[in-house]
Amino acid sequence: MLLRSQESNRLQHEYSMNRRFASSIDKNHIGQNLTFIGWLEDFRDMGKIGFISVRDMTGNFQGVLTGELLSGLREIPRQSVIVVNGTIQDTRAENFQVEVRVEKVELLSRAINPLPIDPTGRVKSSLDNRLDSRALDLRNFKISNIFRTRSYVLHLIRKFLYSKMFVEVNTPKIIGTATEGGADLFGFEYFSKKAFLAQSPQLYKEQLTLGLERVFEISSYFRAEPSHTVRHLSEFVSVDLEAAFLQYGDIMDIVQDLIISTINDLYVHYDKQMAYFENKQDIMVDKIPRITYEKCLEDLKSLGEKIEFGDDLSDPALKKLGEIYSKFYFIIDWPTKLKPFYILEHDKKSEFSRSFDLQYGYLEIVSGGTREHDSERLKNKLLEKGLNPKSFSDHLQTFEWGMPPHSGCGLGFDRFIMILTNSTNIREVVLYPRDTERLSP
Repeated sequence: MLLRSQESNRLQHEYSMNRRFASSIDKNHIGQNLTFIGWLEDFRDMGKIGFISVRDMTGNFQGVLTGELLSGLREIPRQSVIVVNGTIQDTRAENFQVEVRVEKVELLSRAINPLPIDPTGRVKSSLDNRLDSRALDLRNFKISNIFRTRSYVLHLIRKFLYSKMFVEVNTPKIIGTATEGGADLFGFEYFSKKAFLAQSPQLYKEQLTLGLERVFEISSYFRAEPSHTVRHLSEFVSVDLEAAFLQYGDIMDIVQDLIISTINDLYVHYDKQMAYFENKQDIMVDKIPRITYEKCLEDLKSLGEKIEFGDDLSDPALKKLGEIYSKFYFIIDWPTKLKPFYILEHDKKSEFSRSFDLQYGYLEIVSGGTREHDSERLKNKLLEKGLNPKSFSDHLQTFEWGMPPHSGCGLGFDRFIMILTNSTNIREVVLYPRDTERLSP
């Protein structure tokens, strides 16, 4: 029996409560009458018999139809939402353990034909077209798997940081002071005052170590950098943490343990999903090496890339370093002049800062270091960077209330997901990316 959507609405609640998922059925269910809800992905009409493939959030199941049901299915466009009721039976299909001998089909929601993209992925679409229809794009299991992985990694990061006694916090995204001097920030008028969208929680998380000692935040931040690359976005998610009484070496230990434990957990508890990405050997590590900035210059020189001390490492230089250190590696002790005002320098070699970046090949995913916690020295550093200490008065006063020595870092979460899912474009791993060109959907 084929029911129309008007007839089935009153039964929708009942079915949604009693439904089974595609991944939950196997040979143990043969003979049972079960109900499923999903999207009609394929319909093979053989004349007197038909086969349907229906997808839900867990995968696909196959149904077999005859008679009146078969003629009714011919009227339903692919990707429409249907309720299927039937008896589980054995199957000869290679891709399924069992199939459903369909006894009833209800149409819940009709899909237009043609759709803007093919969610099965058989007909290829450009990334831009896919992003324009992102909600439909997620019906492709390979694509949705990226975001299931992303969700699970968020859970793992929180679980790990809680285990290290960190407290999760939420800081303002509308701020009155440019965190690092005003470059690359979105500015706007806020009730007749100048305001900015935060590019990091840096100043707030430092202040919060005053009372909470160890804090972290996972949130969106904003950068008005006119970059047109596969690794930059104007709105991005960052995992920021700050801890009192720890040095930058301690923070690197935490980052290393976080990276390794996250990857290991994914392959223990999420192995079927991770198999789609085919990069296990590339990301599994036991330890992350720490390479000084000076050693990087020596390595680059041996590869024919001459970088003067104090110069930043360009993309071509980092790509060459990636030939030597192909997985994760820290670059430590950067020149002080390359780092923000709040990074502390070494006592005996002030030209070097107590800082680090975590790289994966050429891709930077974490930046951090030990912070300056002396208010007078911090004021001097602001002046050295050409910044006005008066603009940071609210921040500076907290350093006179017993500010502890502290260190921290920020992890580019979207870039980390790029690595874990073997993606080459950061827009692939963000649901609705915002860059210099894209403001919708």
